[in-house]
Amino acid sequence: MHTRYSFLSIDRDDDGNDRYAPTSNNILRGVGCLIIGAAILFLLSPAPNTHPGGIGGGLIRESTDQFSHRGAVDPRERTRKLPVRIQSLLAQSQIIGNRLEEVKEGKKTVEEIIHGGSHLAGMGHNDATGGVHAGGIGSSGHIGAGAASRNHKSAPMTLNEVLVFMQSFLKKLNSSNIKNKRATFHGIWAAYHDLTVKWLYPWDQEYLRRMPPRREDGSVFLSVVSFRDEFCPDTLKEAFAKAQHPEKLVVGLVQQNCEDEKCRSGVLETNKMEDVKPDPDCYLLFCSSEAGKKYCNEGQLRFLKLKESESLGPYMARYFASKLWMGEQWYMQIDSHMTFLQNWDASSIEMLKAAPSEKPVISHYPPPHTADLVEKANVAAPRLCGPVFATSDLESQIIRLEGSYDYDSVKLETPRFAPFVAAGYMVAHSDILREVPFDPFLPYIFMGEEILLSARLWTSGYDIFSPTQSLLGHHYVRNHKPKFWESVHRTFTFGVHNPLQMLVLNRVKYQLGYPEAAKDMIKPKSLFTAVEQYSMGTSRSLEDYLKIVGLNMNTKEVTYTAWCETGVPPPGFEKYGHLYQT
Repeated sequence: MHTRYSFLSIDRDDDGNDRYAPTSNNILRGVGCLIIGAAILFLLSPAPNTHPGGIGGGLIRESTDQFSHRGAVDPRERTRKLPVRIQSLLAQSQIIGNRLEEVKEGKKTVEEIIHGGSHLAGMGHNDATGGVHAGGIGSSGHIGAGAASRNHKSAPMTLNEVLVFMQSFLKKLNSSNIKNKRATFHGIWAAYHDLTVKWLYPWDQEYLRRMPPRREDGSVFLSVVSFRDEFCPDTLKEAFAKAQHPEKLVVGLVQQNCEDEKCRSGVLETNKMEDVKPDPDCYLLFCSSEAGKKYCNEGQLRFLKLKESESLGPYMARYFASKLWMGEQWYMQIDSHMTFLQNWDASSIEMLKAAPSEKPVISHYPPPHTADLVEKANVAAPRLCGPVFATSDLESQIIRLEGSYDYDSVKLETPRFAPFVAAGYMVAHSDILREVPFDPFLPYIFMGEEILLSARLWTSGYDIFSPTQSLLGHHYVRNHKPKFWESVHRTFTFGVHNPLQMLVLNRVKYQLGYPEAAKDMIKPKSLFTAVEQYSMGTSRSLEDYLKIVGLNMNTKEVTYTAWCETGVPPPGFEKYGHLYQT
């Protein structure tokens, strides 16, 4: 085996033994190495405290009197004493510095690094004597997103701050996608993971710390995500037109469109695609219309635009939309191709208030858009009951939810319990965004979000109910329309989406207790980065939830539980049985 030496040449004597002799060239190399080493030591040395106001010229200038009593140490002093390199990492939102490889290899988790004060941002044991408070390690437990300057950023995050960051992140994502055009599915995940660890995750933790307070004014936040959808403008028009209180309605729209001169259609009947015109601009069409102009001018439509190539799937689109929430009392989530019953907003809230729970969620798969919602007003709404383990190799045995069915012959005023939520129509108290936040590490998935969200909600103390009546309709059949996984193929290479989705689904399966997705079974370990930050709640156990809904992750079997189909409360909730007697 060849062995390298820093600045000694290697000769062999007549007996074949090695002997070492310095040469002029190698001595020069050695001197160079010493100079470089000295420079590195200089960079790692503590920064001189030449700015009494704070870091790098006084980012922090609050009074330090509050720390002068009882020998308390001003936590900002710890930040000032960090090495220059670490100060730079904090200012640039890089939360773990040179320890990213350890996360990717599974040797350390992000939590272990950022919660271990002596290992702040990749430092060794001797780099710091304690954690950083007020935006570093301490009160929030996280660092990043400009942690060094967050001492004076305790106010709720503004919409402008959210949009500026999101646009910056999407620009970085676009550059990363271009750079990784020919990457394998492992390479695509690695690039997204590293970008998210560096930028999106630390920002997300700051956002959660600085979320606006929830108002008690009857306001409604409606999350709408659109992917190349010509029905989107009509959805927005009808949502406002048929709301009982349109003045209290705020829409958070995430639009993912192709704006190129030549766009591609979905797969046509000929099994081919063809060039098509750019997609209709939902935001522009709505805001320029007589129906929408007023609401846009009054700030009731918040808007984030993504290029088609930046689409990360419906789950991540909903993640982005959730960040456009600014304290509205109620949270509603729908697709961008819906129809509405008159007073749908007030009726949704009334159903929430009628549910026998302190933390209710109303959800189901709405009837098709062709349904006469007025005619159905006096008919019990369909309920979402039946789960199945997917059998396709492309779906990785993830839980799929079958359609809603009409189980009830009599409409009741009290919503009936249900085991699952549907992503296309969900209504809840807006604290759901604080207590069960969307996970920024779930890109490129099209399935798995509903069963994961259902489990996270239930374990966080939320009870799921079916609506008493159908308030919205849904365009289900959209043949030949563009799909986001087709965009993934154009952004990267054809066929890469399926293995990419199956890889990311391991994060979902781990949280749901699939034995084959245990941490010691899955690589890369980066799939588990910060997973506990966005996983099950602590109010109730996952084991109890799976038992109630009849799912066995070990045997991949579904047990018929009957309570959902018959409309009675699930086990443990029998005290509410009298509400459902007909």
